[in-house]
Amino acid sequence: MVLASREFIASPDDRKDQIVFKWPDLRIRKFTRAIVNADQLALFINTGQVVGTMGPGRHQIDADELPFLGAFVDFATGGNAYRAELYFVGTREYPGFTFGGRIDDIQDPQTGMVVTLRVFGDYSLQVTDPAALITNLVGTVDVTDNNRVAGWVSDQLLKVMRTEVTTQVVRNGWPVLGLSAYTPDIEKAVILAANNQLTTYGVALVRMGNFDLNLSDTDEAQLKSLAKDTAYSRLAGGFNRYASGEMALGAGQGMAQGGSGDSGAFLAAGLGLGGQLAGGAGPQGQGGEPGPVPPPAPGFAGGGAGYAGAPASHATAATVECPNCHAAAPTGAKFCPSCGQAVPAPAGHCNACGTDNPPGSRFCASCGQPLGPQPVHCPSCGAEAAADQRFCASCGTAVAPPATGGTGTGPQPEPGPQ
Repeated sequence: MVLASREFIASPDDRKDQIVFKWPDLRIRKFTRAIVNADQLALFINTGQVVGTMGPGRHQIDADELPFLGAFVDFATGGNAYRAELYFVGTREYPGFTFGGRIDDIQDPQTGMVVTLRVFGDYSLQVTDPAALITNLVGTVDVTDNNRVAGWVSDQLLKVMRTEVTTQVVRNGWPVLGLSAYTPDIEKAVILAANNQLTTYGVALVRMGNFDLNLSDTDEAQLKSLAKDTAYSRLAGGFNRYASGEMALGAGQGMAQGGSGDSGAFLAAGLGLGGQLAGGAGPQGQGGEPGPVPPPAPGFAGGGAGYAGAPASHATAATVECPNCHAAAPTGAKFCPSCGQAVPAPAGHCNACGTDNPPGSRFCASCGQPLGPQPVHCPSCGAEAAADQRFCASCGTAVAPPATGGTGTGPQPEPGPQ
């Protein structure tokens, strides 16, 4: 058998950018020189298993230097060659791979709308375990084709993102329209999760770039329209007022244009959501009572907490803590609903009329009654005395007891010097 005469074995210059280069000959002539570049590792494969490696440098293909080759002598050549597959695997970072596509349908935590998330970007790839790459991926992907390897990695990346991005958005309540603010956090989470998936195959993502999470044009337009309506409703004091204004404006424009008026708020008003046009009141609830107004900022673009926040009209009533069982009792309750213990009135509470006054008030702003023990002054010298003093510490004159809150008919004058 005639063997091809090759003085050197190495990956060709025009294949330097390939992650994996496979030497085309299965029979490798004895004493041939092999050159492995500084950013490469050469692997000998037989029956799908790595039987030996060559690190960077120059090597002689001979069992004396590479003892593992002794088991793969090709006797059909008279023992002048070894029979094995030889792969050159690059270990440097390979940038410039792109990915993109649909992630999943997701419910925006801020508006409740279901939208379709898409992602685009690029990444760099590095082989971390050449043996795992060849043995675990070679049967699935043509590892000698960078595009095939990158395509497979991109598919794995999208699978990871379907779970990871959705989890991050829902768990943290991030608004879909503002996801760009959280790009660094999402990138870190995606790289970590993707590398956990890829480690079995001996490759890893080094970094990502131009990372862009976005929506379809239709979904983005709907979210922006909702954000605009929410912001304008807040400025107008309620959706009813905003819709009424839009209805009036749309009616005027419609008459000027031959009856056309089709803005979102105009249509809502036409369906009855606008309420009373002339009154300008807020949204009406049952029985004509005012309904909820748009929630306060911050929130999704346009300034509302969306469906994730409770309306202001459903705010939780203020409570006080029972000193006995520590249960919450409604403000103003005299006894705890859990244990029956008397609940002290909050600071500033008037026992006469029940008004809650600002902390530090001395008299009730509603009925004028004292809210607590008032300062006592000596009737002789005018010096201020403590509430429990019976005699003045300055002149010895008897001091009258202080007035108590909520029992008199009005504010008591302070005694002055005689």
